[in-house]
Amino acid sequence: MSVTSTLLWRDSLPAADAFCTRHVGPDDRDVAAMLGVIGAGSLDDLMEQTVPSAIRLRGDMGLGAGVSEPEVLRRLRAIAGRNRVMISLIGQGYYGTVLPGVIQRNVLENPAWYTAYTPYQPEISQGRLEALLNFQTLVTDLTGLDVANASLLDEATAAAEAMALARRVARSKADGFFVDADCHPQTLAVLRTRAEPMGWRIIVGDPDTDLDADAVFGALFQYPGTSGRIRDPRGWVERLHAAQAVVAMAADPLALTVLEPPGTLGADIAIGSMQRYGMPMGAGGPHAAYMAVRDAFKRNMPGRLVGVSIDSRSEPAYRLALQTREQHIRREKATSNICTAQVLPAVISSMYAVYHGPDGLTAIARRIHRLTAILAAGLRALAVRVETDAVFDTLTVATGGESTLVRDRAEAAGMNVRVVDAGRIGISLDETTTPDIVRAIWRCFCPDAQRVEEMERTLAAPADLLPPALRRTGTFLTHPVFHAHRSETDLLRYLRRLSDRDLALDRSMIPLGSCTMKLNATVEMMPVTWPEFCDIHPFAPAAQQAGYTELFADLERMLRAISGYDAVSLQPNSGAQGEYAGLLAIRGYHRARGEAGRDVCLIPASAHGTNPASAQMAGMRVVVVACDGQGNVDIADLRAKIARHADRLAAIMITYPSTHGVFEESVVEICDLVHAAGGQVYLDGANMNAQVGLARPGAFGADVSHFNLHKTFCIPHGGGGPGMGPIGVGAHLAPFLPGRPEDGGVNAVSAAPFGSAAVLPISWTYMVLMGDAGLRRATEVAILNSNYVAARLADHYPVLYRGANGRVAHECIIDLRPIKEATGITVDDIAKRLIDHGFHAPTVSFPVAGTFMIEPTESEGRRELDRFCDAMIAIRDEIREVEGGVLTAEQSPLRHAPHTVRDLTDPAWERAYDRQRGCLPGDVAAVSKYWSPVNRLDNAYGDRNLVCSCPDMASYAEGAAVQPS
Repeated sequence: MSVTSTLLWRDSLPAADAFCTRHVGPDDRDVAAMLGVIGAGSLDDLMEQTVPSAIRLRGDMGLGAGVSEPEVLRRLRAIAGRNRVMISLIGQGYYGTVLPGVIQRNVLENPAWYTAYTPYQPEISQGRLEALLNFQTLVTDLTGLDVANASLLDEATAAAEAMALARRVARSKADGFFVDADCHPQTLAVLRTRAEPMGWRIIVGDPDTDLDADAVFGALFQYPGTSGRIRDPRGWVERLHAAQAVVAMAADPLALTVLEPPGTLGADIAIGSMQRYGMPMGAGGPHAAYMAVRDAFKRNMPGRLVGVSIDSRSEPAYRLALQTREQHIRREKATSNICTAQVLPAVISSMYAVYHGPDGLTAIARRIHRLTAILAAGLRALAVRVETDAVFDTLTVATGGESTLVRDRAEAAGMNVRVVDAGRIGISLDETTTPDIVRAIWRCFCPDAQRVEEMERTLAAPADLLPPALRRTGTFLTHPVFHAHRSETDLLRYLRRLSDRDLALDRSMIPLGSCTMKLNATVEMMPVTWPEFCDIHPFAPAAQQAGYTELFADLERMLRAISGYDAVSLQPNSGAQGEYAGLLAIRGYHRARGEAGRDVCLIPASAHGTNPASAQMAGMRVVVVACDGQGNVDIADLRAKIARHADRLAAIMITYPSTHGVFEESVVEICDLVHAAGGQVYLDGANMNAQVGLARPGAFGADVSHFNLHKTFCIPHGGGGPGMGPIGVGAHLAPFLPGRPEDGGVNAVSAAPFGSAAVLPISWTYMVLMGDAGLRRATEVAILNSNYVAARLADHYPVLYRGANGRVAHECIIDLRPIKEATGITVDDIAKRLIDHGFHAPTVSFPVAGTFMIEPTESEGRRELDRFCDAMIAIRDEIREVEGGVLTAEQSPLRHAPHTVRDLTDPAWERAYDRQRGCLPGDVAAVSKYWSPVNRLDNAYGDRNLVCSCPDMASYAEGAAVQPS
């Protein structure tokens, strides 16, 4: 290109950093001003003062320049176009669905729902908590069991959780777990992965002939089976209960509208996927799994449980009940590391049920079953042998050795069937099936169109294929919420009413340490609902997923470039699953080298509860390493622990930057010490947002990390899920990455080969938009923002930990313990008072009790940072009034926070401060005020009186107490 030509087009080209300036909050003037406040000459100077030189990445990562938003959408459209969307008849736990537009637009595509955080602050989470309580009610009603949780990751991992729960509560001392051979193959693969490190035997067989109840502590039955068969399990259940074993059933929730529920049949646990309640297949996810249990097991159930408590005015209010779940209570003794849920998919599923109601759901199920019965009758009339008689929506059909021919005919007609083997195929119908699809299936077996047409004309109306003894007879979904929102207008207003009761990222900064609540740009979210991405079955032929294959490969390439690792697995569908998969890779590596005795995992005392729980699940023994006064790993104690366990050392799990919000200077030494003793280094990727573009864990000594795509790489938190936790590993660990679950792959940790594949375009889009320079700038500004907050708050609250040069990383911890000692004002008082200022609280009491861990992220501009700091300083001034004796702690507005409209309008205001100060503190403007919908909750009451499904409407009557379950 000539100089003249370059000049001609110079100002017409899009700016390479255009998106970066939209993603990163502070502009150049703000950055300069903030650097002045913290006393750094430039961003480069700040990075030199913050990131240890021994690990600093000096060049580019190799991602290239960022692109514009129109260009990234053009590229994505081209990639999506390489996927071929077919009519899926594969089944196996994944089905075509019809997501009502009112739910798609107002939940799935609505930032008020998808940018919310986990509802740990219940007062500002009442909308999504109500939606999750609806979900739990839906599940308990469908399953006939007493208590359901607020969702799990997918059906296969839910089955593994059911197995672990059965082992924990069963009185049987046997070491076997029986699995019905008619379970989905991917479920069996994940069960085998979970059982092997724990020393549990998986016994697969036909329950009629192979079940030895005395040899097992539990069993899992598929209902209906993956073949489509529906069998009555009551005889098997009776034998297992007589042997003191626990019974779990994996049940299709749509089939449960017409089939007897598992609880009625004697099951102790029911699990399954709510995918077909409105969620697209999405090449595997995200989908909300469910778990329901008998009342006696509720305090052993993994995951989150939404319950009903009362607020300070004795009004009913929702909250996460039993909030310190198993991985925090039991840590290294835990049988589950679950710390998350699939909140956004669970909300969608619950709203699908709210919209359709029991009659609508049953009508959908009966229509599918009717088409299945017609399909079976037509096949038999064409002399095709249908092997399954009692079915809901799935047939297994004999092909006489011509499965490939039938499959090819189906593909030519735009359909995918499931090839079971050379002599059988599976066909599953769903909500999207039409009579024309049934006719097309007939023609796959009989290409003679005239014969098929003649058969259809003479075909008699077929009989119902549901077993008479298993037809559902009782009512379900009787609560008014499932009957009050039939019109789109009513549902639209209900969704708006709930979202107005929440505080999400679309309203204000959510400064949660270690959770990285950053911008989830609209352009990144757009591809999620494209049919080419969301209407693909995870087990569709590879040739039909060429676009996904390209996107996965490119995403893996970028993650390798960012992290310095040699290989990546995209299968783990949460951070905890990533931890588990990484430790399994380490375990496999040691065993392959003849060192199976290496089973000790060193974990710093400050670690999140999932770390020791994951280690225990991977068959490792946890040894705790002390932290020094600055929150760093105590090197002397580490050396002593390594010396004590050198022959058995498997790994160390560290978080970097540390859980205390600093770059530990000794990280390379830690890696070297562990490697010298024969161990491996697992580096938790929760704080990767402080490393991208500045340091590569794979280059400075780590062997494996998980990447929280829902934190660093912009997949939104969705109110508590979905998440994704892919892992990167060194070349020596690559052979031990998770295998494909549908093929029975070793170390499979999720039901689908690429986890929640439908959300992966979000992270791909973010990386391509930002490029090398944009990602590095994001990290630098994240560190700048954190140091700016620390500097502004330092005169009012002590910053607990700092690095070698007095800097913090992308988050900082302020110490509130001296305030409590001096005044009685607690960390919770301050957290609730922040609600009055319109803010979600920072992370409370982790990793140190009585502290705030604050992470502002790079997406927050200086104005919002100042607003937060001003709120914190105003709260400190209120605390000083207590210190000075002006008010007692009980009289202070902090103890009464959050303030609600009920407080504002209460005619009997008898507090020591005026209404204006309580309800509109500082510079909060009445016109833009966020009002908490409830007053402060009574957590202890909620745990004593656990109500975990929609209460009877009588309990909402004025003055009525919430009744215990």
